[in-house]
Amino acid sequence: MSGGIRPELTRVPADFDAIAPTYDLMLALSPGYHRHLRRSVERLRLSPPENRPLRLLDLGCGTGASTRALLRVHPAAEVVAVDASAGMLSAALAKPWPGGVRFVPARAEQLSDALAAAGIATGFDGVLAAYVVRNVTDCDAVLRTIRDLLVPAGRLAVHEYSVADSRRARLIWRAVCHGVVVPAGWLVSRQTALYRYLERSVLDFDGVRGLEERLRSAGFCDVATSPVSGLQRGIVHTVIGTKPR
Repeated sequence: MSGGIRPELTRVPADFDAIAPTYDLMLALSPGYHRHLRRSVERLRLSPPENRPLRLLDLGCGTGASTRALLRVHPAAEVVAVDASAGMLSAALAKPWPGGVRFVPARAEQLSDALAAAGIATGFDGVLAAYVVRNVTDCDAVLRTIRDLLVPAGRLAVHEYSVADSRRARLIWRAVCHGVVVPAGWLVSRQTALYRYLERSVLDFDGVRGLEERLRSAGFCDVATSPVSGLQRGIVHTVIGTKPR
């Protein structure tokens, strides 16, 4: 995947708007989805500072599944959840949340400006970017922005599909999309555009080695990847990076 601008991605938030009312049902049909998100949060291995709660950023929060994963692992954390889709944020806001959670509408490419406009301080201890870096117009710039928003030694978890390094994973991914994801999307939402985009975007995205190199180039150290378990093994990965002290 190129690190430069990809104009086609400007349509993605509107496509998410279209399927937002049925998105949680699609997640419920995805084996291990919520468990895998929690595992990526656990892999951040964050400990609360002595004098304040953990400050976490959920980039690409969607309807709040990743936000909930952060809170299940760190229930006392302050969480800023960001998404570019008004429909997805509306679905997230309709759910009950503790007082330490705040939702912000913003594209990842304008993240710093959006946080500043909302009066939200930077200096996050951890960032979860679940299924988002594949959908931005400039992946490398977004990763650099995330690095800048972290405290020294703060950690990023990129929770993402990546099949480019494995012919077997690519074949399985194609079969799952054609046989399950797109038909289920049609049955649940009468929409298929986003689910067809999902297939293409994953096939076009970095392999794990390429994604690790992106994090290193963006200024992260101690970059490492772990697979998820179950049916998504080899397809979904957690890539962890640390901001140098």
